[in-house]
Formats: sequence, structure tokens, C-alpha cells
Amino acid sequence: MNFHVALLTVPISLLSLAAAHAQSGSVIALDPVVVNAANADDAGTGTAPEGSTSAAEATAGNDPAAPGGFTITADDIALQNPTNVQELFQNEPTVTVGGSIPASQKIYVQGVEEPNLAVTIDGVRQNNKIFHHNATTLIDPELLKAVRVDPGVAPADAGPGALGGAIAFETKDARDLLAPGRNVGAILNGQYQSNGDIFSTSATAFGQYGGFDALVFGKFATGDPQTDGNGDTIIGSGTNLLSGLAKAAYQSDAGHRIEAAFEIVNDDEPRPYRANIGEIVGGRPVPPTRDYKLNRQNYALTYTDETPSALWDPKVQIGFSRTDLDVTEPTQGIFGVTQSLNGKAQNTFSGGYGSITVGTDFYADEADYSYRYYPDSAWNEGGNERAQNLGFYTQGRFDVTDRLRLSGGGRLDIQRFEGVDGSDQVNAGPSVNASGEYDITSFLTAYVGASHVWAGIPLAENFIINPFWTYGNDITPTTADNVVAGLRASHNGFSAGAKIFQTQIYNARTPNYSLGPDIQRDIRTRGYELTAGFDNAAISANVGYAYINAEIDGRPADSYYGNYLTVPVGHILTASADYTFAQWNLTVGANAEVALQNDDTYIDDTGGRGEPLPGYEVVNAFAEWTPARLPNLTLRAEVNNIFDAEYVARGTYGMEYASVVPLYEPGRSFLLKASVKF
Repeated sequence: MNFHVALLTVPISLLSLAAAHAQSGSVIALDPVVVNAANADDAGTGTAPEGSTSAAEATAGNDPAAPGGFTITADDIALQNPTNVQELFQNEPTVTVGGSIPASQKIYVQGVEEPNLAVTIDGVRQNNKIFHHNATTLIDPELLKAVRVDPGVAPADAGPGALGGAIAFETKDARDLLAPGRNVGAILNGQYQSNGDIFSTSATAFGQYGGFDALVFGKFATGDPQTDGNGDTIIGSGTNLLSGLAKAAYQSDAGHRIEAAFEIVNDDEPRPYRANIGEIVGGRPVPPTRDYKLNRQNYALTYTDETPSALWDPKVQIGFSRTDLDVTEPTQGIFGVTQSLNGKAQNTFSGGYGSITVGTDFYADEADYSYRYYPDSAWNEGGNERAQNLGFYTQGRFDVTDRLRLSGGGRLDIQRFEGVDGSDQVNAGPSVNASGEYDITSFLTAYVGASHVWAGIPLAENFIINPFWTYGNDITPTTADNVVAGLRASHNGFSAGAKIFQTQIYNARTPNYSLGPDIQRDIRTRGYELTAGFDNAAISANVGYAYINAEIDGRPADSYYGNYLTVPVGHILTASADYTFAQWNLTVGANAEVALQNDDTYIDDTGGRGEPLPGYEVVNAFAEWTPARLPNLTLRAEVNNIFDAEYVARGTYGMEYASVVPLYEPGRSFLLKASVKF
């Protein structure tokens, strides 16, 4: 292993000694510190223990992660201080986030891109497949309380379309932030990153009175383009981000709670002409950058009963999500909108056996776009696709014995799909899932799960919709089969896990601007994950290793034909460690990611192997301190990419194409942050 990574063993070794010291009883426990015609040439020519079901994990979506899944908790987020989704998932080897620009970062879970997952924010379905050069779900991690990931096998109540699993993002509310005995509070954060001179400022105010509680959050970040490990400017990597969150709720004495939430992220900055690509060598002449204005909004109105009974534990929600993207250049402009009106009504029946959730949900999704300055009036009018879905579901979670826990459920979905030519198709199909875990010993648990998912006909990406498409009835609904099996162990603070997994998606829709709306492909991702860790009041250390193999129509995946489907991944190693010096209120830590070279690549032009994906090693470290005399102040310092590695993160577009210059990651950067609580 590279010398740089070997250096990481020094702090981990020191932390191991500290752990032994902590077990001796001499360390005091301390709470954690808290594609359209214009782009037809884009390809060029050439961790928490798995399955853990702690109360903290239940905060994302109000359900524990399924076997083989995980939750990133509020404490994890506070410790990691992520500034984008890549950093949010940096300790999860089976989650790949490529791209150095947050506005074009895409999430892959076990090799499956997020449009094939049931993605929710505060329970609201997301329909963000707007432009293949952009991020699908741009979100500010500072807003988040928790993230639950159900890879592959997802429960029926995670929502429709969970072909490769589910991701549930949950934002903070006033109850999460109020100190005991306090009715009001506020948090001010200021942060500076040296690479790009990025300044960010955020403020949160929250309070409660009687049965009311409310929270308001706002953040602004600005900065210049960053440089990579070689000192070269990363084109279009400037920062101009605005994010906000507002929540208001009323809870009666009887426990009836109604909550309204609004969340927004706005990114407005010149980006590379193709926002997830540095440059196409030998492609048609284009300007180096163009203006991208991306705005994503999420609205939720939710009713729950905070004093449920065995027969009455309801959740009723209506939500709306929308993403607008305006891309402008001197000769033309393109405007796209994806949106979803959706909701659910469910009740959970519980008892000594476990629980059964019964419910119904719906969505009305739309993908719309239009051109500007285009000579053909039909293009200026644009076009859209629509889909409406009604679902009925039930999910049971049972404690059969002290050792055996089972979960199973099903959905029936009925979908109407409408094309740009006014044609429509009505289809229906079932989804089923089953999983179980068995405690072999007091410290060793085995689990297994399987699912079959019916997802109807997915909407096309806005920016490749052709208003002259004709559909017929040739589009087959997309389905998937998932399996997972594994072991996890936990004893005296030590943990370990191993799992194998596979996802097969059939008839994944990959419409082409020129070739038509009914092109479909089959994809398969499979692999394994190994994890180990130690955790007590003062120390935490984790290591994870994953291998993910991705295929499209039986051959190795590539990132061009894999748009909105999958990418080549290969072997990934992650490691992290942190230690709290209780007497000084000081926490120090480090993390690393190592990607091995991946030669299993493919390009369609030659029908053979593409360029290998280079391996890399990147190491980060931090220190966070709360002065004893100023307990409301927290200071943090980070050094990211300590060894100034020049690398392209796995999952980034185009590395297998010799004619593509991919987006490199930022080089070394120093970060300083101050947080004050009132």
C-alpha cells in the first residue's frame, strides 16, 4: 500500500493504544462533539454496523434500516462535518459519489444510480432526473439530521420504484436542537476553506411555545474555482450556493402533530460546458463553461400521532418536490423542470409480535423542458412526459423469537404513463420483499433478504426529450430482483460484518434523443463488503472494503451508456478513526479512501476494453475543540487531501474514454470552522 496511506496507521495505532487505556477505566466518558442534440458527442470517440436497528437509526423515515442497510446519524454528521454528498458518504465503501463539483455529483448505492432508488426528503418523493450532466439530488448536508440507506432490498413502505433500494434523507427540526429546559435557541456557523477561498455562513433559529415549535435555517457559501493536486484549476468549480429550511409544527396535548416543512437548495454559477466533465478532446467546439442555475425545492405537510397506541399509529403526508435547471449559452438556452406531487396515508399496528404497516400512496410526476433562441417553434414549445401512480402496500416486521426477526411485505402499483405525443400506457404490477435475521450466538447474527420490484415506466431525462417522438406500446415496465446475505458481529465495542449482494434491473429505460423513447437495457451490479470497527465512549475506528462489479446488457458498464443506471466501480477501501480527549474537550480524527485500479472497463466505439480507471489514495484529518470556559463555542480545523493527491474519484464520468478529461478532485485544502450556540 502507498506510503501516504501507511501513514494513516500511525494515528489509528495511537487510537488503539488509547482504546486500551479507555478500557482500563481511566478515561472519562464525554458526549460526542456535537443527452440532447447539442450533446450527442458527449462520450467522445475513444459506518455503523450493518443492519443495526438502534433508536438513533429510526430517525430517518421512522423505521430501522433493513438487514444489510445502514443509517448515518446526527452524531455521525456532526463528527464528519460534510460539505457535500461525497463527504456525507465518505465512510461507506458501497456508496460511490463521483465528481468534484457538488452540482454534478451523483450517488451510486452498490453500483446503482439514485434514479433507480426510492429517494425521499422528509418522506417526500424526489423526481430529479433532469440533466445527465447534473446532480440528481443536490442537498446541503448541514440541513440533515439523519440518512437511512436500504441497499438492494427495501421495504414496501419505502415507496414505489425502489429498484435498487432506498435513500431517506431527514432534515433537522426544533426538537432536535433545543437544549433541555430551553424554549428558544440559535446556532451560528462560519467556515473557510483555503482551496478556492470558500466562505460559508449559516444561521439557525428555533424555539417552542405551548404546542408550537419552529425552525428557520439559512446558509450562503461563495468561493472561487478550486485547484487539483497538480495545482491546475478545476474548471467551473466556483461556489455560489444558497440553502434554506423552514419548519413549523403544532402538537396537541393528545399527541396529534401537524408539521409543515420547506427546504430549498440553489446553485447559480458557471459550470463546465458539460457540468460533470472537464473537457471533450476533439469534440465539437464549445465554450469552456456556461451558466447553470439549479434550484431544488421540497415541501411537506405531515400528520402523525406522537402518543400512538397498538392499533393507532398513523402517518398522513402530502408533498411536492421540484427541480428547475436553466442552462444558458450565447446561442441558445434550455430550461427544464421535473416535479412530483405525492403523498401517503398509512397506519402501523403493533404488539408483542412486532408491527404491521398498511397504507396507500400516490405520485403525479412530470418532466418538462423548452428551448430558447431555437429557430424551430416546436423546440421552443418543448415537450413533457408524465406519470401517475397509485400504490397499495403492507409491511410486517416481526420479533418471532428472542433470536429470530423477520420482515416481509408487498406492494401493488398501478401506473399511467403519458408520452410527448399524447399517447398513454396503463400498467400494473406487484412488488414483494422478505428478509430475516437470526442471532447465531449472543454476538453473531446472520441475515438474508430478497425482493422483486415493479416500477412502471420511468420518465425520460428532460434534456433528451424529443417533441417529435412517437411511442406506440413498445415500452416494457421496468422491474428488478435483489438479493443480500451477510453476517455481523458485535462484542465489547468491537464489530465486524460481511455481506454479498446482487441487483438485476430489467428493461431499464434509456431513451435516446435521436433513436427514440423506447430503448431499454438490462443492468446487473453485484459484489461484497467487509467491515470491522471498534467504538466506545472515547474512541471510534472503522474500516470497510467493498468490491462492486457493474454490467450493462451482459458486458462491463461504462459511464456513457450507464447514464442514470450505473458506472464501473471496482475495489474501494475506507478507513476512519477518532478519539476524544475528555479532559480537554478535544476530538481528533482521520479518514482515508483507497480505490484500486479497475481494468474492467468498456467503450462501445471499439466494442472492447476502455481506459483503466486509475487507483488513488486520499487522506483527511481534523481536530475539534470546545473550550471549557466557552462551552457554547466549538472550533474545528481540517486538512483535506493531506498529501495533495491528484486523482479522479471513482464514479466520475468519462474516465474510461481517452477523449474525455474528467473532473479532478480538489487538492490539499485547510478548513477552519467556528460554531456558536445560544
